[in-house]
Amino acid sequence: MKKNTTRFYKIDLKNHPSAYELQELIKEFLRPSDFYILNGQFANRESSEDGPENSEMVLLEIPDREMGRDDAKRYLFNLLRDLTGYAPKWGTLTGVRPAKLVNEQMYLKGKSEEEVRALFRDSYYVSEEKIDLVMETCRVQSPVTAEPAGNTVGVYIGIPFCPTRCLYCSFTSNQKDYSEVKRYLAALHREIDAVGTRLTGLGVLPESIYFGGGTPTTPEAPDLDALLARTESRFDLSGLKEYCVEAGRPDTITADRLRVLRKHPVTRISINPQSMNDETLERIGRTHRSADIREAFALTKREAPDLLVNSDIIAGLPGEDRAMFRQTLESLLELGPDNITVHTLAVKRASRLREMDAEYNYGRTDEVGLMVGDARRMLAEAGYRPYYMYRQKHMTGNYENVSYAKPGTESIYNIRIMDEHQTIAALGAGGISKAYHGAENRLVRVPNVSNYDIYIQRIGEMIERKEQKLYVPFE
Repeated sequence: MKKNTTRFYKIDLKNHPSAYELQELIKEFLRPSDFYILNGQFANRESSEDGPENSEMVLLEIPDREMGRDDAKRYLFNLLRDLTGYAPKWGTLTGVRPAKLVNEQMYLKGKSEEEVRALFRDSYYVSEEKIDLVMETCRVQSPVTAEPAGNTVGVYIGIPFCPTRCLYCSFTSNQKDYSEVKRYLAALHREIDAVGTRLTGLGVLPESIYFGGGTPTTPEAPDLDALLARTESRFDLSGLKEYCVEAGRPDTITADRLRVLRKHPVTRISINPQSMNDETLERIGRTHRSADIREAFALTKREAPDLLVNSDIIAGLPGEDRAMFRQTLESLLELGPDNITVHTLAVKRASRLREMDAEYNYGRTDEVGLMVGDARRMLAEAGYRPYYMYRQKHMTGNYENVSYAKPGTESIYNIRIMDEHQTIAALGAGGISKAYHGAENRLVRVPNVSNYDIYIQRIGEMIERKEQKLYVPFE
């Protein structure tokens, strides 16, 4: 190969029925700008068919479109591993929920742990490190996943507002005058009235309630109080096991809001540093500093000492190296949250980071691997166990997000949402409800619109969508 010449891959998937999944696997080996899919609707729009100048063209193809999905993925995995010298630790698995796959093999198909380990190793080419992680996660969460959800739902209520928008954020998050928050809450109350009353009439009980966002503690204390009271008056809470308000931003965790939470049967909150390095926090667009995180923990212990606390951190943030990430972990362990969720940075299409560097997630595979490995070891030594996990597209190094918990503090909602064997009623802008039909083991999605203003305008339609599809499994 000539100096400064790069490889450019033209790949013929022969219009395979699983072309989308095959392309997702290819992206775990190659940057989108380094390959082109020749056929059909999955032609890669992120690169030219001709490739960059001074590139060495490499032509690849699967043997035929009749090859089964898993065989085609194994074929491509072996081919690309040999060409690139790289083997993704999750093998051919490109899905979001590897733990769900384990649980279904064990609880629905009756396979032993050793049979599942062999399946992951021999059929999916998953590394022993990741097999160990997913198997331990499933063992820890098994008291929940092994128990059918029955006539219960998980309730998600979204608050799509934040003080600022983070560099990596792709969630429904808005920075608006408080008058807009008030308008939104009025519409949200209408949806809470409709859904809570309907489920109560059907005899369906929330097993968990989860306020997410955005930042759920954006509403001022009186409005937060009214929102929680409205929720509790409309849903039958006699079977409630968990009630979370994912506060998140330390700049919204105040004494008056914590007193509101204590007034209600809330059981857990989140205090999310993302990093304990001040220069990183400024770089990613957070308005708080590490001292504010410490103060939020101290304030919570004073005002609401019975609340369980989850904290999120991110491996692979711009400008952070392994030592800085370890410092975040060490600082957080000193504060002692009950759960610590270790996210691997995902560069989503709607984020500002994606606009700045569309291929950021391809550049730090080895270093981020060391970070998530450090987190697993350090948290295990501190007595935390992995209890739920999921993967996302465009993750740095193709790793995973894992939540670790002190024994007995695992979140039921988090386990159920990833296991996908319970109906989830999601309220608010951007909420995606999922009606679980147990007899067929399938989900029916019932989405709300993401734009908060359109949600307000079309709140009647959001309520009607649920009437048509959400309650069917319970009727």
